[in-house]
Amino acid sequence: MEQRKIVALGQSSLVVSLPKDWLRSNNISQGDWLSLQPLSNGTLFVYPTKNMTNDVRSISLTISTNEKDASITRKIIGAYMDGHTLINLISEKIFTINQQAAIRQISNILYMMIIKSDANSITLETLIDEDRASISSSVERIHLITYSMFRDTINALIVGDKVLAESVLPLENDVDQLMFFLLRLIRSCAQNLSLGNHLRLDPLDCLDYQNLVQSIERIADHISAIAKIIARLTPVEEKLTINVSENLIKAAEMTLASYDLAVRSFLSSNIDSTNEIIDREVIVNNLCNDLIKMPIVDGYKSTSLSDFSFIKENIKRISQYVSDIAEITIDRAYKRTIE
Repeated sequence: MEQRKIVALGQSSLVVSLPKDWLRSNNISQGDWLSLQPLSNGTLFVYPTKNMTNDVRSISLTISTNEKDASITRKIIGAYMDGHTLINLISEKIFTINQQAAIRQISNILYMMIIKSDANSITLETLIDEDRASISSSVERIHLITYSMFRDTINALIVGDKVLAESVLPLENDVDQLMFFLLRLIRSCAQNLSLGNHLRLDPLDCLDYQNLVQSIERIADHISAIAKIIARLTPVEEKLTINVSENLIKAAEMTLASYDLAVRSFLSSNIDSTNEIIDREVIVNNLCNDLIKMPIVDGYKSTSLSDFSFIKENIKRISQYVSDIAEITIDRAYKRTIE
């Protein structure tokens, strides 16, 4: 770490010189403007005022002949999340059909376009314009998709509609798309203070939004798991008792209402309902735990009991993530700010 001394300029001004290497690397010269951002911990960030978000970052990744699809997918996601605009994939020989399919699948999820392709090389380019992005509207979109998944899954459970349950499953891909987009944008804001200032996100905001987005994506995963179970439930004549069904539905509907309220409280920075949301987790847990004590009709298959137990546990997990979102909202309410 380099230290520099503050010197007086005139009778009332104090100045500090800037490192030449930093000025040169950012192409800053006399007359240019800099942005200063004070943080609550006493840190002062200095960065160029000019737009730095259009820089094209590229990376080349070598793909081995026998490399598995999952490994290729993880490499591309890693490069994408690190803010690379162009990702060049180079095969040691030629891409297999499965490898090409995996590359095209993940490129669709990540909003990337294949701009060059041949037997042994593929170039992906992101379609994201970070400078025009909106964190709040994107979070609203991922929330609405997840909320609709949850609502339709509950309705499918109530009426035993397998078709409705199956219609929920493709929406998980939409949630994943927005999740990757948001996490990349949040990481970019943490690395690029000019972009963060433009989108009004400080480093602590980045951490809070990252936790929020990851919680929403995990909630969507649990909803999808429930929908898969409903889509293959046993015939109608093999039902749980009325009390068991009512408690399960009641727990799910209460969790759905809490989830919607928790995300909207986070976005509005309103903590009025957060304690109520957190308290509801205990109620949901009690409803789910009471299901164990209730009688089951004769002839009910053990596999079906296992399915309903799985649904119950997923509802409890969703309720926990909802409670986590409420706690993040409370923490944000007491964030220190610079006057």
